[in-house]
Amino acid sequence: MMPRDLRDANRATADERQADAFGLDHDFRERVKPLFRWLHDRYWRVELSGARHLPQRGPAILIANHSGALPFDGAMICTAVDEAVGLVVRYLYDRFVANVPPVDAFYRKTGGAVATRDNARALLETGNHLLIFPEGVPGVAKPFDQRYQLRPFSPGFARLAAETGAPVIPVAVLGAEEIYPIVGRAEAIGRSFGMPYVPITPFFPLLGLLGALPLPTKWFIRIGRPMTLGAIEDETRARAEAGVARRKVQAMVTRLRNRRRSVFFG
Repeated sequence: MMPRDLRDANRATADERQADAFGLDHDFRERVKPLFRWLHDRYWRVELSGARHLPQRGPAILIANHSGALPFDGAMICTAVDEAVGLVVRYLYDRFVANVPPVDAFYRKTGGAVATRDNARALLETGNHLLIFPEGVPGVAKPFDQRYQLRPFSPGFARLAAETGAPVIPVAVLGAEEIYPIVGRAEAIGRSFGMPYVPITPFFPLLGLLGALPLPTKWFIRIGRPMTLGAIEDETRARAEAGVARRKVQAMVTRLRNRRRSVFFG
C-alpha cells in the first residue's frame, strides 16, 4: 500500500470534482466503495500483482480480457488499483446502458463514460487512467466451454494510444469467467430490455433471483509492463497492433490459468 498522503494527493480536488464532464461523483463513489471492497477482499479474494507497472500519473490505457456475463471484472480492476495505489480508474461502457437510466447514472457517478471515441480522448487528454475491454460484448458472452479464449480486439485503443501518446497497460483477469457459467443466450429477451442478451446459466433463470448470484470464485489480476505500439499509419496497422496486444493479454491469462490449482481456492 502507498503512504496515505500520497494516496490523498492522487485524489481529485473539490474544484476538479465539480468540473468532471462525465459526472464522476467522488462522494457517491466513497459511499458505495465498501460493497466493492467486500466483494474484492472477502467474496472473490482478489490477488493483484504487477501494480508497480502503473504510471503514477496519467494518461494511460488499461486493456483487459472481458468475461463474466456482467461487468464485475471492470469493478474489481478499478477496486484493486484504488486499493493498491490510490488511483481512480475511469472506464468506458456500452451505449445500450444509456437506455437503462439507473444503471447509466450509477456508472457515470463511479467513473464511467459511454464508449465513444470523443469520450475516450477527453478522458485521456485530462490525464486519466482509462480501462478498456477491447473484446467488447463478445468477451462477456463467451460460452463456458470457450472460457479464457480471447475474442479479437477492436483496434480503437491502439488508435487512441497513437493519438494521445498514452502507454498501453495489459491486464489479465482470472476467475471472472466462472462466476456465471454461460450455457446459452436469450437474445430476444435481452433486446426487449435494451440489452444485447440475457445470459442463461445452469442456475439462472432456473433458480430465479438466487440463480443470479455470482459464484464465489478465486480471482487473480495481473498488470503487465507498458507496451510500446508501433506507428499507426492506417486501419490495417491498427488491427495488427491490436492483434499483438491481444496475444500479450492472452499469454498473461494463460500463465495465470496454468498456475491455478482450483477455481474456488486458487
